[in-house]
Amino acid sequence: MGNRQNLLYPVNSVLLTNLMAKKSSKNEIPGEQLICQNRRIFHDYAVGDRFEAGLVLKGSEVKSCRLGNVQLHEAYVKFIKGELYLLGGHIGEYSQANHFNHKPERDRKLLLNRHEIEKLWIKVREKGFVIVPVMMYFKNGRAKLQIALAKGQKKEDQRQRIKERDAKREMDRAMRRRR
Repeated sequence: MGNRQNLLYPVNSVLLTNLMAKKSSKNEIPGEQLICQNRRIFHDYAVGDRFEAGLVLKGSEVKSCRLGNVQLHEAYVKFIKGELYLLGGHIGEYSQANHFNHKPERDRKLLLNRHEIEKLWIKVREKGFVIVPVMMYFKNGRAKLQIALAKGQKKEDQRQRIKERDAKREMDRAMRRRR
C-alpha cells in the first residue's frame, strides 16, 4: 500500500481545467461568434475591399441574433441621407419579447467612421460598384456586419470561372488515378 500512495499526486486545479477545456476550431477567432454568412455574393459579385460596421439593434433583435434567426440572402446596403443602412436583412422575431418585439424586415443603421463612409460613397458613385453584406457576427459582445465593395459579374465571367474550376477538377482526378 505504501508504494501505491506514492503514485497518487494531488492534482492542480488549473491543469485539470486546461485539460478539460473544450477544443476550439482552427478558424474560430477568440471573442467572435459567427451569426450568419452570405455565401451567394461570391457567386454573383467580384468582392473587393471589406469593412467592419457596427449595427444599431434593439434588444429583441440582439437576442434573436444570438439564437441565429438572421438571413442576409436578399440584403443590401444603401446610402440614405449620407448614412449607410442595411435593407432587406431579416432578423426573426424573438418569441419572448411579446408586444415589445421588432419588425423583422426593418432598415438598420450601420456605424462606420466618416472617412470609411466617404471612401464607400466615392466608390459607389463609380459605375458598377455596390455594397453587399458578407457576414454578421458578434465581436466582444457587440453585433458587427462585414460589408464589402463589390462589382457585378457578367454571365460570361461566371461561365469562364466555372470552366476553369471544372478543368482543375478533371486534372486533379487524372493525377489521383495516375498514382
